[in-house]
Amino acid sequence: MTTAALSKSHDDAASSSSSSSVSNTLNLQQQQQQFQQQQQLSTLNTNSDSPLTLRNTPDDANSVHSNNMSTSPSTSSQMRKKKKESNRRFKIGISGGSLLNVLHEGLLKRDDIKWDKWDIYFADERLVPFDSSESNYGQAKSKLFDLIPESKGSPNIYPINSALLDDPQECADDYEKTLIKGFASKDSVKLPMFDLILLGCAPDGHVASLFPNHETLRENYAWCVPVENSPVGPANRISFSVPVICHSHLVAFVVEGSTKAPVLRTIMERPDKGLPASIINEKAAGKIAWFVDDDAISDVMGIIKKRYKFTATPN
Repeated sequence: MTTAALSKSHDDAASSSSSSSVSNTLNLQQQQQQFQQQQQLSTLNTNSDSPLTLRNTPDDANSVHSNNMSTSPSTSSQMRKKKKESNRRFKIGISGGSLLNVLHEGLLKRDDIKWDKWDIYFADERLVPFDSSESNYGQAKSKLFDLIPESKGSPNIYPINSALLDDPQECADDYEKTLIKGFASKDSVKLPMFDLILLGCAPDGHVASLFPNHETLRENYAWCVPVENSPVGPANRISFSVPVICHSHLVAFVVEGSTKAPVLRTIMERPDKGLPASIINEKAAGKIAWFVDDDAISDVMGIIKKRYKFTATPN
């Protein structure tokens, strides 16, 4: 997938190299330069001792930091920190669709991923049996989880409760309990903080199972929301709420194909308050990365040159 690197610019003039700057990542913030250089979506990286950690810092809003780094002058402090970091889990939320193909291509060929450090949750799920081709968990299992060699360790995977497929509200409540268990009690944690949430973006701008102008976009308290009578099948689903998605250390969108070009143009040029992708792009500003191929970015290149500039990113 050929992609482009996109960084915010405060200049009104377009970069003279905008037409030739197509490279390996699309990024909406200059602060994410280190992320661009060290971490490409198709090759999600981990260091040799611990899983990838994505942290926000004042100097670099979306940086990648190795867990085995220590700045303490005290040997005992270093040992305590190393022990703590050795227990660090990489918590990631994923959606389905073509994103799973990207993960298949980018992750399975790597030898340095510590899968046993990963906690994998689902940003949304269709309420269908796991053996259905429309099940995000079912597709992730066949395209990714079942193909991880035993020698590389096994991630902790958190699908929905398949016994609750007939009740979206109960299923959403149950999955929220799963999140609460994984991120501490809801009384002590207002929102779960994922290291990374990976999302696609449909031509209509829906993200996970959050649809344009749907009442679920106004949910401010629940971690998971039920979706009934979805405008696209399957009708019943659950989804992370907007606040949960925006609270992640990093939110990364993967957008491919010319059918996505119009909505990407809308998101970048004239954000729509009823469009889930626009809402998340605005509310999570500074923590957003977009990975977009040439076809999807085709309508954007000429319009946003006053707001953004394209920069080449090393492979």
